[in-house]
Amino acid sequence: MADDSQRNFRSVYYEKVGFRGVEEKKSLEILLKDDRLDIEKLCTFSQRFPLPSMYRILVWKVLLGIIPPHHKSHALVMNFRKEQYWDVHHALRVIRFINDSTPQVDVFLRIHQLESGKLPRNLAFPLEPEDEVFLAIAKAMEEMVEDPIECYWLVTSFVNQLNSKHKDALQQLPKILEQYLNIEDNRLLMHLKACAAMSKLPYDLWFKKCFAGCLPESSLQRVWDKIISGSCKILVFVALEILLTFKMKIIALTTAEKITQFLENIPQDNTDAIVSKAVDLWHTHCGTPAHSV
Repeated sequence: MADDSQRNFRSVYYEKVGFRGVEEKKSLEILLKDDRLDIEKLCTFSQRFPLPSMYRILVWKVLLGIIPPHHKSHALVMNFRKEQYWDVHHALRVIRFINDSTPQVDVFLRIHQLESGKLPRNLAFPLEPEDEVFLAIAKAMEEMVEDPIECYWLVTSFVNQLNSKHKDALQQLPKILEQYLNIEDNRLLMHLKACAAMSKLPYDLWFKKCFAGCLPESSLQRVWDKIISGSCKILVFVALEILLTFKMKIIALTTAEKITQFLENIPQDNTDAIVSKAVDLWHTHCGTPAHSV
């Protein structure tokens, strides 16, 4: 108990003098020193705190199953991942689906399609909605991750997680958003309903693309920390906080089309604050996971 009190005191002190996150970073470093990484504790940490940028990609790769929990296997498994990437890359060049001028995200898509048995018969086939989602997430991930092979595996594993673990939950998010908006600001909800806008909000951008193409990198990473570590419900609270933040602007708009157009292109200058408030709302309504160490 004395250790906990001392740690809590230090955390409050660090936050007051502008070093918020110092204790959290130390806690994560302790977790990452284990010979076998504890997935549950890493998930709990990621749910509770934003991941430090220097460790984010490592934690994401572990939580998405790209590399195993055992440190000793990381290099070996990533070498296998690289070989697999280049084998499929070569096959796609042979059948002329990609070439030297193919944009990187399109290369990622074709590799993903071939790996999942969904490669179209030829390049003339139009993209499916799920392909558009993949490309949006890939473009956002490309800004976060320098190494293209790491980037591919993060994108395809993240998309696979969304399509399996979170598939059913994602379909419920529009209804859940309406429930929480009714609690937080009934007047705003009534305005959106009066404009017939609730059914036309940019749900694909928010919930299928997980705000890729809507939020800048620094804000988006913090949202994806929560999804990758197990909770897609954070998406509801980011959407909710966007609505609350821009309430006056939205109420001044009187058609569903104008409201949707605005929400698809929100100002980028205060998105970090929006995500911080969204995380606070999420913890308020859904509880805060216990500290992981």
